[in-house]
Amino acid sequence: MPRRRSRGRSPLFTALWGVLGVGAVVAAGIAVLSAFVARTVVIPPSRRDDDIRVLGVDRQARRIRLSATPDSLLPGEYSFWFSGDTGHARVGEIVEVDRGGVTRELLGVDFGDLADARRGRFSGWFWLTPRALGLPYENVTVTTPLGPAPAWLVPAADEESERWVILVHGRAVRRAETLRAVAPFRAAGYHSLLVSYRNDGEAPHSPDYRYALGEREWIDVDAAMAYAIARGAREIVLMGWSMGGATVLQALTRSPRAALVTGVVLDSPVVDWIATLDFQARMRRLPGVVRWGVYTLIRSRWGRVVTGLAEPLDLARLDFVTRAAELDRPILLLHSVDDGFVPATASIALAAARPDIVTFEEFTVARHTKLWNYDRTRWEDAIVNWLAALDAQRADGTSQRA
Repeated sequence: MPRRRSRGRSPLFTALWGVLGVGAVVAAGIAVLSAFVARTVVIPPSRRDDDIRVLGVDRQARRIRLSATPDSLLPGEYSFWFSGDTGHARVGEIVEVDRGGVTRELLGVDFGDLADARRGRFSGWFWLTPRALGLPYENVTVTTPLGPAPAWLVPAADEESERWVILVHGRAVRRAETLRAVAPFRAAGYHSLLVSYRNDGEAPHSPDYRYALGEREWIDVDAAMAYAIARGAREIVLMGWSMGGATVLQALTRSPRAALVTGVVLDSPVVDWIATLDFQARMRRLPGVVRWGVYTLIRSRWGRVVTGLAEPLDLARLDFVTRAAELDRPILLLHSVDDGFVPATASIALAAARPDIVTFEEFTVARHTKLWNYDRTRWEDAIVNWLAALDAQRADGTSQRA
């Protein structure tokens, strides 16, 4: 009796379905990971990781012992946020390093119970309010399209000065980050306006409550420029840290008030978001296809379903290496090649592309936005000297026109 031919699937058919199944799983994994990363980029964080262990505190000797990390081993003076940001201390120079950890000077505790702290994190912030500077200041309000945004105004010693600097903090921090710049600008005769902007936890939220990486935050900086002009500003310098650097570059190239901007100072800036996101993706060993997925989601109108962005972001407009020819004001660019978060490569490329307007101060060792903390004297001198050179250039230009 002849055998009946089996109706089961052939081995080749089974293998094909297996491959397709694995491919579908991989594709789904890539899509999920891309969505997660894209959301991480644009959603303001609700908390920061405490990545340093507190090993001991000696209040009498004014010492604190911490686990050894790239941040805790940095020379200089820093903020130490502890216990989930419920406490804040200021730490100074390294006293001792051994196999068990690092001992540093304890300069002061602003609030919180450090004795009970178990973990914390370093920050480039040092002071929390202008009161710590021992200078007069005002609590003021900048009227933005989204509503009133709080700011601090530290006046110049000469109250009649028409020079203003607008100080713009970076991503996931607040205006206290910018207090470090008040002293050098005040020495040069500038009023300092330390601003908040949308979604930073102090200024009003945007309807989508998403970072726009500078592409919409600049509107609030423009409002700060309008405030300064109403108070008598005739010369404005813009200064930004990290994402604040991307923001002031947008303001410089898009604000209707940009004619009054005489120069820009950038500290650890995001000059090109693609370069920055690529760097961070490589650090996390994310495959190229995931990076492509992240950029597609951020750039695409349909990507809002995942990102929550009200409008897609134009990453090309945020690339000032490619757009270097459009810049026409003097720029002081301060960046560390050991930044560890925003690579200095784009800053170096911008300086190389525009040596006619860019003064580049290259730091080493210092990490992201911690240049002042690492070498306060060099950082402040760089700003003061650049401002003096700016004055000399303007004076020379005036005399030549005369």
